[in-house]
Amino acid sequence: MRAIVFDFFGTLTDPAAEAGRRASFAATAAALGVPADVFWGEMAETFPERIVGRYGGTRATLSAIARRCGAHPAEAQLDNAVAAQLDGAELVRPPRAGVLALLDRLRADGFRLGLISDCSSELYESWPATPYAPRIDATVFSWHEGCSKPDARLYAAVSARLGVAPADCWYVGDGGSREHDGARRAGMRPVLVSNAAYPGAEAYRSDPDPYRPDLVVDDLDELLALTRT
Repeated sequence: MRAIVFDFFGTLTDPAAEAGRRASFAATAAALGVPADVFWGEMAETFPERIVGRYGGTRATLSAIARRCGAHPAEAQLDNAVAAQLDGAELVRPPRAGVLALLDRLRADGFRLGLISDCSSELYESWPATPYAPRIDATVFSWHEGCSKPDARLYAAVSARLGVAPADCWYVGDGGSREHDGARRAGMRPVLVSNAAYPGAEAYRSDPDPYRPDLVVDDLDELLALTRT
């Protein structure tokens, strides 16, 4: 294998942080002047459209969601809501323990590193400022590409940007969005991160994958040894 492609949420990020996503939206709802539970419901309902860019960037998205909630925020309210939304998004993407050192080690070992993330605009807009950005050689964000996993175009895009054939890639993820079956169909070797040390983490996987790869690790700290077998 010459390259390793990672999922983002629940794989590179701390799986436990996802439990705070609903609370992270509360400040955004307050800035928009809408009830937190109504805002959460609309964000959840529009998730499939938001992650493929149907509502545009964060500001345009929040304006559209506010209207769905029956509100028409002023520009200053939108300014505050965007700031709150980006701050909240940062709270749910802290690195998994040891993952930055792992990425550094894998690159030092000669692997090209890629990312495919089903994400809304917040991650795409904030990516360059994250600690992950300088460690990942090629990124593919569903919001920017206009399609989500397991669409074959995402896997083709990341392998092309890495400059390697799909057959030379591992795909490592926690099993949401039918990502491993997509990777298998694309010709990559899928690896499941079971997150066994994070009880309840599977509840946050969107559209869980019924396909279970042959290669399974309980945590990413086992990946380095796996690459050396």
